[in-house]
Amino acid sequence: MSEQLDDIFIPAMQNGCEQPAGMFHALHTLADQAVGVKLFTITAYDLEKGVSERRYTNMPDAYPVSGTKPLSPGKWSTIVLERHETFVANTISEIAEVFNDHALIHSLGCASVINVPVIVGGRNIGSINCLHEAGHYTPSRVQAAQFLKIPGAVCLLS
Repeated sequence: MSEQLDDIFIPAMQNGCEQPAGMFHALHTLADQAVGVKLFTITAYDLEKGVSERRYTNMPDAYPVSGTKPLSPGKWSTIVLERHETFVANTISEIAEVFNDHALIHSLGCASVINVPVIVGGRNIGSINCLHEAGHYTPSRVQAAQFLKIPGAVCLLS
């Protein structure tokens, strides 16, 4: 994975123009190479205000980058926001348990998700969200996704 950082992310990070969009796109490329993605988003969290904000998406028609939305308590928030663990769902029914937009997710050909929390200084500042076909996020892919946390932090702190 260090070759991908050297070849993809670091040059994007050092590019003086089109930031942070260039880094977000490079992180998307890294995620696709590391674990595979159909739908890829990056979300920032403001836990004090209780809101999230989508900062990047590869499907802006379905999931635009705009405004904030409230964070809701529940299974997902306990795992990702409180325990700082990666959330994994590998069927659309598992996704439906925690995301009310499951029909849209399914219509895009996705039925599995991993949400990788980005923790800096003990604070959850966001997540890297990868979606794909049912059963796609195997334990080895979930482990590989942990590699994305540092470049994800760089993106979210930009």
